[in-house]
Amino acid sequence: MDATIVILDGDGIGPEVTAEAKKILAVVADRFGHGFAFDHQIIGGGAIDQFGTSLPEETLAAAAAAEAVLLGAVGGPKWDGPDSPDRPERGVLALRKGLDLFANLRPVKLQPQLLSASSIKEEVLEGVDLLVVRELTGGIYFGDRKEPDDNFEAYDTMLYTRPEIDRVVRLAADSAMERKRKIASVDKANVLASSRLWRGVATEALADYPELEVEHILVDAMAMHLIRRPADFDVIVAGNLFGDILTDEASMLAGSMGMLPSASLGDVNNRHNLPLGLYEPIHGSAPDIAGQGIANPLAAILSCAMLLRYSLGLDEEAAVVESAVDAVLAMGVRTPDIAQPGTESAGTEVLGDLVAQEVRGA
Repeated sequence: MDATIVILDGDGIGPEVTAEAKKILAVVADRFGHGFAFDHQIIGGGAIDQFGTSLPEETLAAAAAAEAVLLGAVGGPKWDGPDSPDRPERGVLALRKGLDLFANLRPVKLQPQLLSASSIKEEVLEGVDLLVVRELTGGIYFGDRKEPDDNFEAYDTMLYTRPEIDRVVRLAADSAMERKRKIASVDKANVLASSRLWRGVATEALADYPELEVEHILVDAMAMHLIRRPADFDVIVAGNLFGDILTDEASMLAGSMGMLPSASLGDVNNRHNLPLGLYEPIHGSAPDIAGQGIANPLAAILSCAMLLRYSLGLDEEAAVVESAVDAVLAMGVRTPDIAQPGTESAGTEVLGDLVAQEVRGA
């Protein structure tokens, strides 16, 4: 298969983890005879510095023309000033909006080798294998807002429409049908009008899936359940803000945000008639460790596996990458974020090279 993959390094540790992810994609292409072309574009803080905008038009155009997009991370203290006219994170929001990527899929599957890396008791974590589906193009991140320019008042508006809710709930339900046939829809319907719309539309949509076991859970209760009984859940679907928060919480089940990949999908297809997707680790730019060569590249590498599966239809290749990650973890090799205290840890390139070796020789 021939495919163009746009690479967006971003800021902080973004370039370090995307370098290892690109390495894995190149090895996959070589082993299976694919023709992957890598198109490097710019986004985030670096784009602000160079072009005065967090998402240049050229970047969006290249992403729209590609089969898939791989993103590292964006952001950093350099661009966090209260008077900043643009912020790196806005570039990612605009990219998702521009590509109409309305659903973010974040799988949380715990490797047995890493149960001890989590701060949660191992017996609570056993059997955790869940998928969080987060709505991406609506909600409070895109509603009307007022910046605190008078230092007195500011607001953000959580706005949702029926079509936005319906499509993401149905995508989540379709995913649940292929898994354990359980779905939990998260809202705050006891307080928020937008959540009452969410619950109503979700209830109607899920009625078309009688095979599913359905729960409607308030977001604060869901936050507790994820810590107390995470193995009870299969697919969780939530709005933009709630999904953002819950997926970061869920990452701690795995012991580190450096372990969890994500895929952002929509209705737009690439030239292979497969979903155009944006793939990225859920971690941030981690400026405190940028340039030290110790960032965990596994979330970015596992994002490549999702890219291969969803946007290129290469299930075998995706499984090979996932098995390679498992094999490296079984060797006991760890970056500092998942290493046990007092044990030796490895660097970013070491883990990337080991995964590449496994993919090449699997």
